[in-house]
Amino acid sequence: MDRREYFKTLAVAALAANAPRAQAAAGKGRFRPAICAYSFRNQLKAGTMTYADVVRMASELGADGVDLTTYWFADTNDATLYTLKKLAYRSSIAIYTIGVRVRLAQPTPELQTAELETVRKWVDVAEKLGAGHIRVFGGSVPKGGSEEQAVAWAVETLKRAAEIAGRKGIILGVEDDGGITTNADRTIEIVKKADSPWAAINLDIGNFPDDGYHQIEMCAPYATNVHFKTAVHVNKQKQPADWPRILKILGAAGYKGYLSLEYEEEDDPVTIVPKLIEKMKETIRTA
Repeated sequence: MDRREYFKTLAVAALAANAPRAQAAAGKGRFRPAICAYSFRNQLKAGTMTYADVVRMASELGADGVDLTTYWFADTNDATLYTLKKLAYRSSIAIYTIGVRVRLAQPTPELQTAELETVRKWVDVAEKLGAGHIRVFGGSVPKGGSEEQAVAWAVETLKRAAEIAGRKGIILGVEDDGGITTNADRTIEIVKKADSPWAAINLDIGNFPDDGYHQIEMCAPYATNVHFKTAVHVNKQKQPADWPRILKILGAAGYKGYLSLEYEEEDDPVTIVPKLIEKMKETIRTA
């Protein structure tokens, strides 16, 4: 390839980076095992585990990253954040995403602005931790509003939030997690209408109340992070997740990224998560 063709290729890549958020399938998917801190929510709440413990566990189990749900940070002082960042680096673990309490569907400019200030705060935290992704939520239909109005409000908030995040090179992933993002169609609609290269979907495979595999397939082209769970819903019934099938869906959509194990069942996560990470790594190896 001569210099002219090389720079032409770079220009095409730059245009693709700013295209609508559905990614083109490009060969085999690439998957990296990770642990979601929310798996240990009870331990983190009780103080019997810390975020540092989650990082150390990920390293010991041979995972590549951690997905830090930030609800249990004691503070966000630089000393706290940089100590955790140093531990992650020395443990060869990426703190690649954080989850924050942002609800996009807000009916007034004042409430939207409040959510944007929360985004701004956590974008700064993500930048300090080295995370390139933040998980946010659509929220519920506000009292007195319709679902269509709530979607429009969420789109407006997401547009502005993505501008804030994009200035720091951070992607916002809207999670399918009840309310207006219960199902794939509305979640995709919000992301597409926001029309930002910094807005995409945090795909949780276990949150769809029905037709799980089809809805995973719908969202997969827009996914920038995946919450990997042990169950999906089919015919409105919870059943064990077919992980090889899900990896085929993600691979066909061109997904390249982390599979964040988020354990929400009844067994002790300290005991079960190591076993599930081993299962995940084997599933990835044979995908």
